[in-house]
Amino acid sequence: MKTLTTATSLHQDSKQQQQSPDILEKTDSCMLQEVLLEEMRSQVESLPSRARDVINRIVEEIERICLKSHRIQTSGEIGSWQLTLGRHRLQKYLEYYRLGSLQGRVELHSRLSVVVYRHVAPAQSHLKFAARRNLIEDFMQEFYAESLKAFRRENEVNADYTPRTKIELAEYMAFTELYAKRRINLPNRSNQQLIVLRAQGFAKRQPSETSVDIEQAVEFHKGDQGSESSYSPAMQQVRTRLVSQATDPHDAVLRDRVVQELLQYLEEQGRSDCVNYLVLKLQDKAAADIDEIMGLTAKERDYLQQRFKYHLEKFSRSSHWKLVHQWLGADIDQKLGMSSEQWEMFVGQLEGQQRQLLELKRDRQSDAEIAKALKITAKKVQKRWTQILALAWKTRNSEVGSTEGEDELEYSELGRQGDLCIAA
Repeated sequence: MKTLTTATSLHQDSKQQQQSPDILEKTDSCMLQEVLLEEMRSQVESLPSRARDVINRIVEEIERICLKSHRIQTSGEIGSWQLTLGRHRLQKYLEYYRLGSLQGRVELHSRLSVVVYRHVAPAQSHLKFAARRNLIEDFMQEFYAESLKAFRRENEVNADYTPRTKIELAEYMAFTELYAKRRINLPNRSNQQLIVLRAQGFAKRQPSETSVDIEQAVEFHKGDQGSESSYSPAMQQVRTRLVSQATDPHDAVLRDRVVQELLQYLEEQGRSDCVNYLVLKLQDKAAADIDEIMGLTAKERDYLQQRFKYHLEKFSRSSHWKLVHQWLGADIDQKLGMSSEQWEMFVGQLEGQQRQLLELKRDRQSDAEIAKALKITAKKVQKRWTQILALAWKTRNSEVGSTEGEDELEYSELGRQGDLCIAA
């Protein structure tokens, strides 16, 4: 057998490796595993956690492919093809690994959305981009759940397996892309990508279009209220939706900023499980659906919710407090969302230095300027401001000065009107 552990064979360009595979006379699983591990070491700073498990699954999949391929079996170069296919699969994993959890998901979603764009709606429909995008979002959530089930089925993992480390998530995203692009043979001797067939099936389940005159739907005349009941059900539904969706664009921009900052914060904390949980909650997924998609038991979900709540409160009361309060309409110029009576009670509970800190914050002083004025470190400024915000939360959600129907701005929910109610 040809020796595989030479520097040349380990560090040559991946494209060149695929075009000119090393010639092997027979297969050796252990040797192939070591070659792929060495190549991973050469391309990342340190070997990721559970990397060996991922490499083992690559080798098992490649051996299965080669065993089922008549062309490879009769080529006389089985080991050569195993090495080539293994390197190709590894490079796909490392591509998603370098992108990271958040950007990797964005890239995967973008690639697959392009493929299904024309297929998620019936052929005779004339939907615009926004309408098709909504259909794509609905379809892709179904497909991601199917892909996870397929991954569990095709690999020797537990029935409730879910990717938890960065390399495992990269493995799942690469698997999803390859799974989506599998060619399925059709009765007419043609073939089609799996994800296209799924999208076409999804389109057939969509209701038929109904033509509605939008101008007529939004037109209101004096004395016309009584005739509104004479409109068709579709017309009445459109009128209701148009009115209910009249939102403030500035509020939507702030909401998106909060979500993006929170996702980035969770990524920096290494909480990819919390990222997945947040994304699913933002899609209004039920608890049972989240458990199925993430492969969680009820107890594991409880633990995940507690971890998420901890990071959510830390996010809301630390460096991102200003953005969150601005979005909630509870900025420092707005008495941190409290009524006048609550504000007086809140200020009355503060100690001398805490009151000074609050006044300096209201004067828009930076943490460095506040630290200099109070003769403490910037770290202590942040810590004491977090304590003040916690006291403000407690006061704001007390019964003092509250009125019926007044929204409570709880950090543990981080949202209004159910828009971002993502805590346990």
